Amino acid sequence: MKIDGRYTFKAPRDKVWEIVLDPKIIAQCMPGCEGLTAIGPDRYEATMKIGIAAVKGTYKGKVTIKDKQPPAHYVLSGEGSGGPGFLQGDMAVDLEEQDGQTLLKYSADAKVGGLIAGVGQRMLGGVAKMMVDQFFKKMESFLG
Repeated sequence: MKIDGRYTFKAPRDKVWEIVLDPKIIAQCMPGCEGLTAIGPDRYEATMKIGIAAVKGTYKGKVTIKDKQPPAHYVLSGEGSGGPGFLQGDMAVDLEEQDGQTLLKYSADAKVGGLIAGVGQRMLGGVAKMMVDQFFKKMESFLG
């Protein structure tokens, strides 16, 4: 499943870079996040409660931030499993400064399996895009 999108922050790139990589802010902005604990440099354990259609459950997994090129690029890599199945994927994030604002572009490639895969790629893709958009919109409130 591939998901691409963009989000414009009304703040300079350096400031956006700081918040998009702050684990405390990530935990508050990630839909369904019940916990995010550091287990090493740029490595975290996460617990998330997610419901898509009739398939709901709690996932435990790991998130790694890699390929950092401040303040322009990073890759968020994650994997998790729970009762409804598993999720695994990478999301490349690029930040471009434009007239005092920041254009964030993301491109994700995810694999899902188990009950959650039965929901269908089309619905999963739509829900995933909506969750990513909510995530960045909530992050913008921290620029304040």
